[in-house]
Amino acid sequence: MEKVNYKEIIFDGCSLVFGLFFYALCFNLFLTPNDLVVSGFSGIAIVMQKLFGWTPSIFLLCANVILLIICYIFLGWSTTKKNIVGSLLYPLMVTISLPMATFLSKYLITEDFYLTLLFALILYGVSSGFIYRSGFTAGGSDIIMQIINKYCKVSESKAMIFANGLIIVSGMFVFGFTKGVYSFIILYCSTFFVDKIMFGISDSKLFYIYTRKTRKIKKLILEEFQTGFTTIPGTGGYSHKKGLMIMCAVSNNDYYNLKKRILEIDPSAFMIIDKCYEVNGGVKRSNIPFL
Repeated sequence: MEKVNYKEIIFDGCSLVFGLFFYALCFNLFLTPNDLVVSGFSGIAIVMQKLFGWTPSIFLLCANVILLIICYIFLGWSTTKKNIVGSLLYPLMVTISLPMATFLSKYLITEDFYLTLLFALILYGVSSGFIYRSGFTAGGSDIIMQIINKYCKVSESKAMIFANGLIIVSGMFVFGFTKGVYSFIILYCSTFFVDKIMFGISDSKLFYIYTRKTRKIKKLILEEFQTGFTTIPGTGGYSHKKGLMIMCAVSNNDYYNLKKRILEIDPSAFMIIDKCYEVNGGVKRSNIPFL
């Protein structure tokens, strides 16, 4: 029987509640007062409030309940249960956070709109990151994206771009082109904070090196940069020649120097360099035998 990790469950639950609360706070404090239709059914709620005077929390609750039913019909229970908590909790958070948003608006809302935009961007990105990290969703457009992904064979990222694009355009028609551009800026730039919360800050670089001077590059990595490596057998797709790919992870501080030294040894070396968010195990500087 699989052991239940209660610490992970509690952590995910706290991440969801924290994320939803500050997501709702951002909605009440920055997005609604400034007519910023960023994404999802929160954006639609702002439009509906403007056009028909509907209370956002009531609209979100009704829309999410309907979408949960649709989700159960088209996607089944296993997918629906991941959307239930966020779908029902988010409208409640919109109501709970409203008094705090009213209080904080005296101190955080300034005459400088660009400063307000910056606050909105940060809070929106951080709260979204905690929601995604929890493994749950806030319901709404996330359910629609999952349905499009399954039945239209469109990736969730493309479905998200299409859906959010339509929502932002609808906001442009109601609130004007300029507000639509500001909304897009928040949506686009907030992904930076989402990535940092979900994946962490990249403190290393991962090198894949294909070179004819394998021995010298191995010696370079071991002796000068004091770290280990892994060799991967490979065959060139064009030349069909067999060779070795060297893989190693180094700190960001060593990134430029390692790249420079490799090219000094073999100017024709083929390298793929990518961000590395976490390194566990392997040979560390502290336990290399000759150090």
